[in-house]
Amino acid sequence: MSFTVAIVGRPNVGKSTLFNRLVGRRAALVADQPGVTRDRREGAGRIGPLRFTVIDTAGLAEAEASSIEARTQRQTERAVGAADVVLLLVDGRAGVTPEDAHFARMLRKTSAPVVLVVNKCEGGAGLAGAFEAFGLGFGDPVAISAEHGEGLGDLYDALAPFARDADDAAAARDDDVNNRPLRLAIVGRPNVGKSTLLNRLLGEERAVTGPEPGITRDAIDVEWSWKGRPVRLVDTAGMRRRARVHEPLERLSCADARRALDYAEVVVLVLDGALGLDRQDLTIGRRIVEEGRAIVVALNKADLLDDKGAALAALRRRLDEALAQAGGPPVVALSALTGRGVEGLLPAAFAARERWNRRIETGPLNRWLEEVVAAHPPPVVAGRRLKLRYMTQIKARPPTFALFASRPAELPVSYQRYLANRLREAFDLGGVPLRLYPRAGKNPYAPKDKKRKKR
Repeated sequence: MSFTVAIVGRPNVGKSTLFNRLVGRRAALVADQPGVTRDRREGAGRIGPLRFTVIDTAGLAEAEASSIEARTQRQTERAVGAADVVLLLVDGRAGVTPEDAHFARMLRKTSAPVVLVVNKCEGGAGLAGAFEAFGLGFGDPVAISAEHGEGLGDLYDALAPFARDADDAAAARDDDVNNRPLRLAIVGRPNVGKSTLLNRLLGEERAVTGPEPGITRDAIDVEWSWKGRPVRLVDTAGMRRRARVHEPLERLSCADARRALDYAEVVVLVLDGALGLDRQDLTIGRRIVEEGRAIVVALNKADLLDDKGAALAALRRRLDEALAQAGGPPVVALSALTGRGVEGLLPAAFAARERWNRRIETGPLNRWLEEVVAAHPPPVVAGRRLKLRYMTQIKARPPTFALFASRPAELPVSYQRYLANRLREAFDLGGVPLRLYPRAGKNPYAPKDKKRKKR
């Protein structure tokens, strides 16, 4: 294992659940009560290609020196001392507690780097706690759900820089996005040509192909280089509607394909040009957007179309309507069988990743906000116009923004869509999902008025 990760936090925030998720099995006991874990537990952790030793620890709690809680805490302190990186886990639903703040101060005194992880954020339930966690002073928190396996791609990005071997180090240079492998997943319905496309890109018969649907069962992970740039390419099994999946093996294959989305940066949605865009294609596309991944649409078998230009125009219109949150994903017409048009796929994927990782400085962002609000002010609600005070980008991958407003709960969804669309146009963010969270509060960077002391 290239490095060691210790999971710490107050009791019952989900440390053992995260440990089990990382080692891939139920190695640690999990119960809905604090204090279940007492001893350190080590295991071989894995997130995608990243390998490390992970340590599950007892919940941090203040206790008397002779108590069993104090002895377990000493085990936790030893784990922190032996770790290359510490994951400080907090409960997103409960928010930051005084215990979290106390032990955050304790961890600042250690030499180990700390990554702040906010658990129980499935379905947006813990996002309020994630924003609150900024105040602990450990930078951008990583929002996850250990129980449901959400946010592991972001956790991968946070841990990758600590890998020591040459391959992991090359994959983890976050200061230059072009130096790390593009994590690219190929998904789609059965028999649309995913494996044929993989073989065409690699220039060899890496995956078994044929006219029968469902040939691919496991997600095929291939390390590859395109024009000197590393790519980690994953071909997945065809994803059908759940109602049509009856065989246990196909259920496992579909689950494996869905997990591939968790680790991807860019997802290529392959469509059958002869059949067009159907409901299952849109279901897969919406799942990609919900996972927050950049999307590129590959229209396969385009050489069989009578009028390719008209078909592309119709496809783009429907994608703009059905996948509005993706903001007009790029469409590449190609033929995986003959190779025509395939050369345009990787440039589109790298460009999508660049937009997906993009950060916008606060100054230009707020100057843009003033312009769009002046052109189209927020609506009047209950006789008072809503005020948009300030906007800032709180994270990338995908680009996520906090919008401070006078009454955020009353800001219409239609106006939020207007802002998102104008944001894409102004900063070239097409093809990636944007997340905009209205928040109450004043501009945190505005000068504060000093109250005059009464005499």
